[in-house]
Amino acid sequence: MKRALAAAALCLHAAAAIAAELPRGDAEKGKGIAAQVCAACHGADGNSPTPANPRLGGQIEEYTYKQLMNFKTLAGKKPERESPVMGAMAAGLSPEDMRNVAAYFASQKESQGQAKNKETVFFGRKLYRGGDAAKGLPACAGCHGADGSGIPVQYPRLAGQYAEYTSAQLKAFRDGQRTNDPNRMMRTIASRMNDKEIASVSDYIAGLR
Repeated sequence: MKRALAAAALCLHAAAAIAAELPRGDAEKGKGIAAQVCAACHGADGNSPTPANPRLGGQIEEYTYKQLMNFKTLAGKKPERESPVMGAMAAGLSPEDMRNVAAYFASQKESQGQAKNKETVFFGRKLYRGGDAAKGLPACAGCHGADGSGIPVQYPRLAGQYAEYTSAQLKAFRDGQRTNDPNRMMRTIASRMNDKEIASVSDYIAGLR
């Protein structure tokens, strides 16, 4: 766990340095791009109406920008985060476009979800807030905040996110299908989680305010 926390601190420091060098996006310009490119799947304000697509309203700007860049094929190399749909969407966006879209979604009010499984919500809360020392599983709150609001500039906002989406991403990290986490941090954490733990913590996250 100490190694995981040390890696988290290192990533946070590095991300802060990178973000400090990036120009801020223009939310007003991003609004027009989002309406044309993103709204059909993620909603006009980023609050997706379906759990197949993540809620982006209120998401940390630097995180959304990073994900968009990771979906893009650059210099003929495979994208860091592979998705046929998002790869196609990102293909026509410049880095400036991505910064503007990220700024727009960050400026929107986040939607509120809810935990649905009363039988596992306390277990999910325990994992989120305290982790599991016996398994070397750190608390989610350590990086994503006690209320799930995230920690700029590296760790995304999770509060209110669809449980189905969070669960799918944790499993993708666990199975090595998603690999764009710095220093393999999320892959390492997810590899220590079973399906029940993933489902429980994902449901708890959905109800965070």
